[in-house]
Amino acid sequence: MDETSSTPLDASEEDRRKILNRLRRLEGQIRGLQTMVESGKDCEALLTQIMAAKSALNQVGLHIIGHSMKTCLEDERTTDRDALVDEAIKVFLKYSSCVQ
Repeated sequence: MDETSSTPLDASEEDRRKILNRLRRLEGQIRGLQTMVESGKDCEALLTQIMAAKSALNQVGLHIIGHSMKTCLEDERTTDRDALVDEAIKVFLKYSSCVQ
């Protein structure tokens, strides 16, 4: 898989629902942050909520990566398991390097 290729999220309806629920909660957190800024809340309170939102988004990303790895590793059509594992590690490392 190269930088321009993409794989659709091949998730069950239940997994899709869980991901969407997490994203909707995150959307609410972001709206709450906007309200906090508008009402002049202090920096510490804002930064605490920003860290919570960032953590929530990271959890969504990790959930998607975990699901993707599990799905790819269970794919019986793939014959080169080493290449598959290498690609999974590459995607994980790329994601984890941007969440710090």
